[in-house]
Amino acid sequence: MKPMAGHEIVGNWGTLMLPVNEDDRIDFIRLEQVVDYLAGLGLNGIYTNGTAGEFYTQSEEEYIRISELVADRCERNGLPFQIGASHMSPQLSLERIKRAVTYRPGAIQVILSDWFPLKDDEVIDCLKRMAEAADGIGLVLYNPPHAKRVLVPEVYGKLKQAVPSLVGIKLAGGDSAWYEAMKLYAQGISIFVPGHYLATGYSQGAHGAYSNVGCLNPLGAQRWYDLMTSDLPRALEIEMRIRGFMADYIAPFITEQGYCNAACDKLMSVIGGRSDVGSRMRWPYRSIPEFEAERLRSIAYELIPEIMKA
Repeated sequence: MKPMAGHEIVGNWGTLMLPVNEDDRIDFIRLEQVVDYLAGLGLNGIYTNGTAGEFYTQSEEEYIRISELVADRCERNGLPFQIGASHMSPQLSLERIKRAVTYRPGAIQVILSDWFPLKDDEVIDCLKRMAEAADGIGLVLYNPPHAKRVLVPEVYGKLKQAVPSLVGIKLAGGDSAWYEAMKLYAQGISIFVPGHYLATGYSQGAHGAYSNVGCLNPLGAQRWYDLMTSDLPRALEIEMRIRGFMADYIAPFITEQGYCNAACDKLMSVIGGRSDVGSRMRWPYRSIPEFEAERLRSIAYELIPEIMKA
């Protein structure tokens, strides 16, 4: 597909999670079924190798197989897709970017070098080198709250000026003052916020979500985004119930039991039951037992039927 400009990257993008067998290997037979399911739903797009895709555990051979599979299915279905080329090592990230170019995605997702926090000039240099490797395909910078360096709006202004091919960012969002600052400094950059805050973000200028809500039901998350474009007050009311479900029933796995975020994403996929991903995480991260999904499924249907229904 052709490279996407910032204004073209919008909406609800589904995340590809990895089915993992008991021997810690990726089950590529199940993965192919998951990709076929996502590619046929009519989402705004799908992407690979985010946090929920456990990019940090993949060998380069696995990275290639996953990328080839997604590129093939999305091209067949005419669906926009992005390849995640993130790695904690910037050198290995560059190699992944060069490989991603061969699949001609709409954009390539990257993170900043993640051992020592980067200074502003190092952030710019990092993104410049990545942009060169991307060979004209735009970059989407994933800058989550746990990154060594969480960037402020002013830095995005410097980045966009220095690296015009920065077309998107994926981050935690902020308050009203933050959104106003981003309107000033992040012009031309697509802003994606956490899925369970998407209606609020959309009302203040965000463009979409690489959606954790989509882990529950990607089609339900798509319906919810479409509703924002036609009935924002209704979408905001649904958001309050989504946020309540997340705060009361999902976040405690992180805040009280110490599971990682991706384990919660996989748990939500089991709660939703739309694809055969399972809750098993790759070593060394702990997996949330699947019986928790059985306990929470009826609660999710009661609180947020608009998301959960088929």
